[in-house]
Amino acid sequence: MKKLLLSALILAAPPAFAQDQMTLMLDWFVNPDHGPIIVAQEKGFFADQGLEVEIIAPADPSDPPKMVAAGQADLAISYQPQLHLHVAEGLPLIRVGTLVATPLNCLLVLADGPVRQVADLKGGKVGFSVAGVEEALLGTVLDTHGLTLDDVELVNVNWSLSPSLMSGQVDAVLGAYRNFELNQMTIEGVEGRCFYIEEEGVPTYDELVYVANPETMEPGLIRRFLRATELATQYIVNHPEESWELFSASSPELQDDLNEMAWADTLPRFALRPEALDEGRYARFEAFLAEAGLVEGTRPVSALAIDLGAQ
Repeated sequence: MKKLLLSALILAAPPAFAQDQMTLMLDWFVNPDHGPIIVAQEKGFFADQGLEVEIIAPADPSDPPKMVAAGQADLAISYQPQLHLHVAEGLPLIRVGTLVATPLNCLLVLADGPVRQVADLKGGKVGFSVAGVEEALLGTVLDTHGLTLDDVELVNVNWSLSPSLMSGQVDAVLGAYRNFELNQMTIEGVEGRCFYIEEEGVPTYDELVYVANPETMEPGLIRRFLRATELATQYIVNHPEESWELFSASSPELQDDLNEMAWADTLPRFALRPEALDEGRYARFEAFLAEAGLVEGTRPVSALAIDLGAQ
């Protein structure tokens, strides 16, 4: 009888290796910006946290936050500026963690070109990809140097940022990533130079953040996810070469000079404490967007971002 009861208990118990499943939508195809995620996967840090994480690259980079808002994914990587706009539009989204803790965006010019300082853009052409936020960023940078948007001609170059600059179509581009476009130009034999927007009057912000639906999210699950990426970031910082080998080995598309150069430039920008929240940073950027007329009024930080560890 005891043996039968023991057998029944063993059969009824869940398998010890069962793991909670999560879906993470990336912001774009896998690249060095996603280093902690891929390293956490490859090193087994997610598995150690009892997680099985499905990592999905979107067909359209605007889809991931909307999918999370619709309950079709647990987490998505998004951009802090876009988060403010989405929340203002009424989407149920909240920042639960940070992936890249500094801006990557920069105002890019030719290193040997005529633009030696921002004021030299007066009467020039500036290329951009996304209307709205980028115009507000550019307006602030120009204002810092005594110019306005009326002093330049804005040219929508879609996503052809560095090519439009190298071809002379424009004198500068905004929206170029300092860890990618700058290196791409170097590889093609044309040196570029960045004006870093956070040094030119723009409030600093988190470039890449993890967003969840506050109405449906499971905080405990997300905390375990963030713990795994924190461990991965520690490994990357302590073992940059080994972590690059691990990261690049995860896909043949990553094994080229551009990704290797971008890896080195991205590494110091990963959030060492992905769960931690700088409330002042979010309050300042919300006020910046409101002043620029991109959002109506301002929302409290609690409606935009949360520190799960402080709950």
